[in-house]
Amino acid sequence: MTERSRPSVFWILAGIALPLVAVIAKFRFYDPEKMPRTGSVIIAPNHFSNIDPVLVGSAVWYLGRLPRFLAKASILRVPILGWLLRRSGQIPVERGGVSRSVESLKAAAEMVSHGRALIVYPEGSLTRDPDLWPMRGKTGAVRLALEYDLPVVPVAHWGTQDVMPRYSNKISFFPRHTIHIKIGDPVDLSAFTGRPLTNAILVGATAVVMDAITHLLEDLRGEKAPEIRWNPADHNQNETGKF
Repeated sequence: MTERSRPSVFWILAGIALPLVAVIAKFRFYDPEKMPRTGSVIIAPNHFSNIDPVLVGSAVWYLGRLPRFLAKASILRVPILGWLLRRSGQIPVERGGVSRSVESLKAAAEMVSHGRALIVYPEGSLTRDPDLWPMRGKTGAVRLALEYDLPVVPVAHWGTQDVMPRYSNKISFFPRHTIHIKIGDPVDLSAFTGRPLTNAILVGATAVVMDAITHLLEDLRGEKAPEIRWNPADHNQNETGKF
């Protein structure tokens, strides 16, 4: 029995979202068997469109898991929608410093420890790379994985930018777009386990996760990513998202 087969508020959300998604997109999966059908897992995708959570969440549903995200707290305060999202286990992330980030981490760890799947964008925001390659990641996902011994499954997708370009909120309905999604093997973080979670350890582990996502995206795009990953700090760009 897959996780999604159990009655839950997700059935309501799926009933609303999936028919709309079907109008604008169709999915083509690569190595879908690599997505764990049960058990605790952190799903780590690339991120370059504001519509990514809707399409990636739909894809994860089709793979038999219930898509839960770290979501902006403001979204969870929207009437009706916010109630549905809270009831489905979405975890609010408040702006405002380290203490609130720690609270989000604890909530995420508690949720995942009960055998659930959590989608975390390691980049923290839309990539700033001009060619839509994954940029330098943030350390929240690997901190959660290393501290609580959770597997990280990398995921790459390509095509959501045709539905909604980066930085845009305008949806392209026609023609119907194909979203390519490739699932990777769990990232080997054994070199970092059992060690103090210093900044160097977290940054190193995050780079390994970002490498895994990038390699999957290279396969989908049929081209090589730049040798040096885009770092907004090197280009005087502000990053949003602290996780």
